[in-house]
Amino acid sequence: MTRQERYQYILDYFRKHEPHVTTELQFGSAFQLLVATLLSAQCTDKRINAVTPALFAKYPTAEAMAQAEVEDVLALVSSVSYPNAKARHLVAMARQLVADYGGEVPSDPQELVKLQGVGRKTANVLQAVWFGKPVMAVDTHVYRVAHRLGLVPATANTPLKVEQYLEKSIPVEDIPSAHHWLLLHGRYICQSAKPKCEKCPFDTICPKLLKGSKLE
Repeated sequence: MTRQERYQYILDYFRKHEPHVTTELQFGSAFQLLVATLLSAQCTDKRINAVTPALFAKYPTAEAMAQAEVEDVLALVSSVSYPNAKARHLVAMARQLVADYGGEVPSDPQELVKLQGVGRKTANVLQAVWFGKPVMAVDTHVYRVAHRLGLVPATANTPLKVEQYLEKSIPVEDIPSAHHWLLLHGRYICQSAKPKCEKCPFDTICPKLLKGSKLE
């Protein structure tokens, strides 16, 4: 099976079985999606969804959070990973939005990554989920699954290289969904330590079966 055929097989499966897919994060605006995505780094969406209702009730907009003290935000996000740093980032990010963008989340990725705590992955999530742009956000799940399923070569050894390879190989109309397809597959099936191969619809074509595979 060539890599192109592998893409076709995997994408056909997801199109048929998961035609309507999006982030599991809960939000009501671009600002809330930005906050939730920033909080989700190295933390489960389930944990973030448990935290954000109270956070958004008190600080629903950038303007509201810009008025907050870091300690007040920290009290609401203390159960997430790296809460001190994330609380500082959230308040600083909200103040930047108010000062530089009138409280609105910019759609330009070069502007997004200027915001405190916002990296390329978070910016791409906003572009794909909120602004509907064909960009691939690569987190640890997407990176792992892309390599394990043979969708990218071994030389794609950084998140940026994986992002560029996937965007080049996946039809533009599928890219926003493909991020979620690969992420959720990694979260629930192709897990890091104990992949559930017996539940994987791609087990019969998995490169693990090809000893010394030189898939290119």
